[in-house]
Amino acid sequence: MKLRLLSVGKPRDPEACKLHDRYGERISRFGVVYESIWVPETPSSGRYSDEHVREREARRLIDRLAGPGSVIAMDAGGREFSSVELSRRIERWANPAATFIIGGPLGLHESVRSRADAVWSLSSLTFPHELARVLVSEQLYRAVTLLLGVPYHK
Repeated sequence: MKLRLLSVGKPRDPEACKLHDRYGERISRFGVVYESIWVPETPSSGRYSDEHVREREARRLIDRLAGPGSVIAMDAGGREFSSVELSRRIERWANPAATFIIGGPLGLHESVRSRADAVWSLSSLTFPHELARVLVSEQLYRAVTLLLGVPYHK
């Protein structure tokens, strides 16, 4: 099983990075390959339209998709899952690999959402993408523990 987290923007908050990395290490201890990759964010300073920013970031994200596997886009308009339901889906998605994509501050371009095998929403709330990275990595860890029957879920 291989899980990849692909996100826009270099993480800057050291505390959020530590927490994300902690869950990534926990996932790896179970023999699951966990990889976190980021692509540069395009500044939306008025030089480019919001659509153009999302499009440029989408090209970078799509360029980083490699090999076989499922693509799951993180988007507030996606489907919410319970932890148990998510673990069942990850079991299917991650055979052989699953890539979870988090967009930048303006969200994901339609080309990424349409390329995805599934669109997952953490919540209808909006989160900074650094916090979204933590939430996704924790939920992936939780899903792996459920699949392996390791006590953590409760």
